[in-house]
Amino acid sequence: MDTTKAHTGKWEKRWHPLRREWVVYSAHRNNRPWNFEVKTIHKEASSYDPGCYLCPGNLRVSGAVNPDYQDVFIFDNDHPVVGLDAPAIAEEISSAHEGLYKRASATGISRVVCYDPRHDVSLSELDVPRIARIFRALREEMVFFRNHPKIKSVLIFENKGEIVGVSNPHPHCQIYATDFHFNMVRREMEAMHVHKQQKESNIFSDIIQAELKDRKRIIWESETAVVFIPFFARFAYEAWIFPKKRHATLITMTDEEINGLAEAFRVLTRKYDGLFRSSFPYIMAMAQAPVDGGYYEDYHMHLVFSPPLRQPGLQKFLAGPETGADTFMADTIPEDKALELQNMDI
Repeated sequence: MDTTKAHTGKWEKRWHPLRREWVVYSAHRNNRPWNFEVKTIHKEASSYDPGCYLCPGNLRVSGAVNPDYQDVFIFDNDHPVVGLDAPAIAEEISSAHEGLYKRASATGISRVVCYDPRHDVSLSELDVPRIARIFRALREEMVFFRNHPKIKSVLIFENKGEIVGVSNPHPHCQIYATDFHFNMVRREMEAMHVHKQQKESNIFSDIIQAELKDRKRIIWESETAVVFIPFFARFAYEAWIFPKKRHATLITMTDEEINGLAEAFRVLTRKYDGLFRSSFPYIMAMAQAPVDGGYYEDYHMHLVFSPPLRQPGLQKFLAGPETGADTFMADTIPEDKALELQNMDI
C-alpha cells in the first residue's frame, strides 16, 4: 500500500510560531483500538450542595463562612499555591552549587472566583451579560495586581471537569498572581520579539490575519472578537479567542470589548457542550502580559482552551513524546476539528 497518498493531509508536522517548536500530526492513528474503559464526562448535580465549600453560606476549611452571594464572589484561596505569607527562605540555603540550584519564597496571591451561586451551572449556561460581569470583575482584579508592588505576572485559568482534575464542580476559576513571569507568556514574548526583528510585524496580528484569510479554522467572528482553532493546535479541540483590538491585558479593554469577549466565550463553550451532548471539559488559560511596569504594548492578550478529549470520553494523554521529550504529537488535524465546531448549531 502506498501510505504516502493515503495519509496526505493527515500526517505532517507544523511549526508553532509562539512556542517556536514543531507539532506532529498523525490523524491516521486516531481510530486505532483502545483497550480501556471510556470515561463518563457528565454528572448530575443540584443547585446547592451543603458540603460544597464554594456554595453560599457554607463553611470553608479556613473557618470563614461564605456570604450569601448572588453574583461574582472572589476570595483568597484557603489552600494557596503562592501567598504573601509564604515561608521566607534563609539566605544561607537560597543558593547551592555556585548558583546552579536556587530556592526562594513562593510569594504571590492565590484567589478563587465563583461565577455564580448555583452549584449546577457552568459558564456556558450563563447569558452574555452575566459572563461579561465576570470578565469585568476579573478586569478589576487585574487593576489591583498591576498596582501591587510584589506582583509581576497574573494567570487566570479555569479547570472544567473531573477529567482535568477539578476538586470541586461548583463553577469557578482561579487566579495565580506571582513575583515571576509565567513560562507560556515568557515564551510568547520571546517569539514576539524574534518575529518583529525578522518580519518587522506583530506576530499576534499576523496569526489573526492568517486565520481570517484561510477561514478554514474560524469558529466565530464579530466586530470585536474572533474564535479559531489555530493552524498549530496541539489538542484536538484547542481553540483561541482574541479581542480584535490589541490589548496587553484585560485592564485596557472597554466594556464593549469585554461584552464581545463574553459572547465569544459563550459561543465557543456552547458549541463544545453541543458537540458531545455533555458538559465539555477543558482547561482555559487567559494569556496576558506581565504587570511589572514594563513595556508590553506589542503583546496581544488571548484565551487558550485546551480540552483533553479527542472523542466522547476518550482522553488525550500526555505520554512519552509530550512528557518525556516535551514535543507534542496530535492524533487529529486542526481543520477537521474546526469543521466539527463550525457545523455545530447552538
